Amino acid sequence: MAFIDDIKRTYLQGSMLMRLVLINIGVFIVLHLAVFGAMLFKVPGDEVLSWVELPSDLWLLLRRPWTLVTYMFAHYNLWHILFNMLWLYWLGRIFMEFFSPKQLTGLYLLGGWGGALLFLLAFNLLPAFAGNMIYLVGASASVMAIVVATALYAPDYKIGLLFLGEVPLKWVVAVVIVIELVGFETNIAGNIAHIGGILMGVWFGVRIKQGHDITRPLNIAIDAFVGLFNGRKIELPKFKRPASQKGKSAAGAQHGSGTASTNSGAHRPADTVSEEELDTILAKIKTSGYDALTDEERDKLFKVSRRRTP
Repeated sequence: MAFIDDIKRTYLQGSMLMRLVLINIGVFIVLHLAVFGAMLFKVPGDEVLSWVELPSDLWLLLRRPWTLVTYMFAHYNLWHILFNMLWLYWLGRIFMEFFSPKQLTGLYLLGGWGGALLFLLAFNLLPAFAGNMIYLVGASASVMAIVVATALYAPDYKIGLLFLGEVPLKWVVAVVIVIELVGFETNIAGNIAHIGGILMGVWFGVRIKQGHDITRPLNIAIDAFVGLFNGRKIELPKFKRPASQKGKSAAGAQHGSGTASTNSGAHRPADTVSEEELDTILAKIKTSGYDALTDEERDKLFKVSRRRTP
């Protein structure tokens, strides 16, 4: 079918952001078809949904561990998925101006798990919620992590709003967070998960400004897992020496050798990207697209964008 082929082409050729949106929409459609089919056999729709929703009961979670992943891609309410996907696409595009597709995917997953963790802790430790069997579903925690992280990294990024004009991103996100807190009692389980996603976004935003990417270990694990099925050689990550040790070794080389002190290129900082390297990377993006870049080239591009972003 041409329609199915168009969707496949869009997914395969699209960005990671578009793939996340399409996965959510696809799961939404499949869930509705599954519930409709179950109703034909007089099976309650809630029983179908419970297999992808995250349960608050830990014993049930142990029997359905996959729900830690499926819940953050599943929606059943039309307005729920519409709101989440609009936010994901809108703020995800801004996020992608500063970060890589892998960081987007990693933060999406970490945000969902941050929301799941706070949800499970609240409904198993707090007396007000103990004993209640609640299911969590939706990408809200994942989306909130991306939204908050983007606002922390680029707080003065201007976005156009109807009737308001250009508004700094930090104020838009601040209003969203206030709305979440004000409406806490209307959707307690969901809002607890949202706060978990917000905290994960704050953690990413703060650490990335300090030069640390919290999504890197997760992305290394994902690459290793995928590599098992692709037959690709798995390489362990290479960790760089602290800057203080580099400075000592460079100073020792200058005192021990006269040629080392005259060769400035030999002591160029490890995180410096030359103009020639940058031009090569940009040319490759122009001809083959961003996804064609190697991990090393993406890291170099990220360093340049971080250095040049005020």
